[in-house]
Amino acid sequence: MIVGLAMLVGGAAAGVFGSLLGLGGGVLIVPLLTLGFGLPLREAVGVSLVSVIMTSSAAAGVYLERHVANLRLGMSLELFTAFGALVGGSVAFLLDERLLAFLFATLLAYIAVTMVRRRGDAGPQATGEEGAADGYVVRNMGKGVVGATFAGIVSALLGVGGGIIKVPLMNLTMGVPLRVATATSNLMIGITAAASAVIYLLRGEIDPYVAGPTAIGVFLGATLGTRIAPRIDLRYLRALFVIVLLYTASQMLIKAIG
Repeated sequence: MIVGLAMLVGGAAAGVFGSLLGLGGGVLIVPLLTLGFGLPLREAVGVSLVSVIMTSSAAAGVYLERHVANLRLGMSLELFTAFGALVGGSVAFLLDERLLAFLFATLLAYIAVTMVRRRGDAGPQATGEEGAADGYVVRNMGKGVVGATFAGIVSALLGVGGGIIKVPLMNLTMGVPLRVATATSNLMIGITAAASAVIYLLRGEIDPYVAGPTAIGVFLGATLGTRIAPRIDLRYLRALFVIVLLYTASQMLIKAIG
């Protein structure tokens, strides 16, 4: 009972951060379950994917209603992200976990440093696609496709929903403002997580006694996060994003060394 309540509270906290940052909460859930509750990494990833679906379900409707998300861009990239998730789920059980954790920690640290050095949000660009009417245009679609496919692979391997890659990809590479990138990521991560969660479910790697309270907590936290998101200054949102990236990188590095 106490363990279930702790998972509920931890899931709620992850849901708040996940919905605010477009990450799906997986960057917090996986370390929480592995380091806090002693779950094997593969099982934690499976539960995290279920929780990411809950985060997306709670946040996507709100962002669409407010017309913050770029639906066309999200659905275009998601085709490739879902493909990457299927590929990643197929090979997830063949790769060494410590190697994956080390590579992921390196990637997160690089993204965090890049976003710290990048001042200001993505502004209007000279050429691009949908979004110009809102003060920005989408550029580098080819790089976006490659990055989205990679995000799907990362999602299946580490249970993070791919938002950890999609948000900086859209913001830094494709010229999408951070708040729009966050909202669009929330639309995509549920589909990405579902594509790879099916593989984990078929392999029996999702424990319903862990997934239940954690997913409920994530849903409640994500609902709260989407309500308070408009009240948070963009600078604080970026700083919070960097903190989460560095925290996750440290946890993955510990897992790799340990």
